Amino acid sequence: MEKHNNINADGTKRTLSNRHVQMIALGGTIGTGLFLGASTSIKKTGPSIILVYIIIGAFFFLMMRGIGEMLYQDPSQHTFIAFISRYLGDRTGYFAGWTYWIGLVCVGMAELTATANYVQFWLPHAPGWLIQIIFLVILTAVNLIAVRLFGEAEFWFSTIKIIAILAMIATGFFLLFSHFKTPTGTVTMTNVTSNFTLFPNGANNFIGAFPMVFFAFLGMEFIGITTAETKNPHHVLPKAINEIIVRILIFYIGALFVIMLIYPWRSLSTTQSPFVQVFSLVGLRAAAAVINFVVLTSSVSALNSMIYSSGRHFFQLAIESHSPFMRRFKKISTHGVPAFAILISTGCVLLSPLLSVLPGVSNAFSLIASATSDLYLIVYALTIIAHYRYRHSADFLPNGFLMPMYKVVDPLLIIFFGVVYLSLFFDPSNRIPALLGIVWCVVFGFFASKEKSTVPHANATAVNQKTV
Repeated sequence: MEKHNNINADGTKRTLSNRHVQMIALGGTIGTGLFLGASTSIKKTGPSIILVYIIIGAFFFLMMRGIGEMLYQDPSQHTFIAFISRYLGDRTGYFAGWTYWIGLVCVGMAELTATANYVQFWLPHAPGWLIQIIFLVILTAVNLIAVRLFGEAEFWFSTIKIIAILAMIATGFFLLFSHFKTPTGTVTMTNVTSNFTLFPNGANNFIGAFPMVFFAFLGMEFIGITTAETKNPHHVLPKAINEIIVRILIFYIGALFVIMLIYPWRSLSTTQSPFVQVFSLVGLRAAAAVINFVVLTSSVSALNSMIYSSGRHFFQLAIESHSPFMRRFKKISTHGVPAFAILISTGCVLLSPLLSVLPGVSNAFSLIASATSDLYLIVYALTIIAHYRYRHSADFLPNGFLMPMYKVVDPLLIIFFGVVYLSLFFDPSNRIPALLGIVWCVVFGFFASKEKSTVPHANATAVNQKTV
């Protein structure tokens, strides 16, 4: 039945296939954090950075199992935030939904700015604001036409990134087995293992690497946002979640290992992509241009996913709201997408071109963007609490896609999110955004506890009501 019923009750269409979902999850996670930011992570703690990736990757996988279990039970939901509303209350869902949506918009603005910067590598005199508008219009059109077109675009964007990573991994092992000599010495395992210590630059730097790696994994939850528009989700969802973490760890750990294998990690520059440094070292003169193309693709991919995700989250906010203003955003277009919700999200991202010509405002925005990224930790923690409540609710599906040992894993995940948040204070550049995140929770949390738009009116239909 599920295989043939490809139109949801709300009018959205199930047209994403397994290959789309796999690549959307990979594309949303593997991005500039690896292609540009890996040098900084490696410099902080050396080869032990691989251990940090394994630890955080494992916790992300467990979080995805919790989200996957709830979505398996109710694959009609467009976002995991719906479960926070259902099991923790409408006002908690209101807080989490708006917090996550604002975070997505800020991420989209940051990625749009980065996209313009990468294009200016080839077109240095082109105005950044114009480049941003062109890319935003094109990607918005892709998302408005059909969800399958979004899936196809994301599939090919992700494929380019994966080819670049596999090329570097293959190059690294070829150089290792051929005992290739670079200007810094022979490619050898001793570049990784020589004088290995867990804290080469002190425990503070090791702990300080956790937020950097954590934020490199952000976007893995996009796999859950696609569930409502995926063909046969009961088959695709478990397969995608179980396979995605292995692939991501291979790509991340494989890439990091090869970077340190070829290039002595203490000699890496934090101002240049490690991919550019490695390919330049082995004689690829066009390394900077090739990697710039890859990171441009990566940024466009992240922006594409953000438009998709923010549109679905705003659509969910509209569904849960009884405000007259939000009513228009509940509509689904003839193409089966929440067009108005997508347009308001991209409309907010349009602030980015304005910020790009106002340096003072741009610096303030960077601070706000960092703070909203920190708030993802709060939303993730609320999601896991919702999962625990789900396990004790009448909705629980005992033969579903179960998270193993949830009584132990759920509390561990919440502790883990708390530890990562505390680790933000070990890095001076993260302290102000972390404090702003706490201020947001207190101020907006108080406002959310008083707001009334999620409280159903007497004549509201039962279809939009959520019960705890």
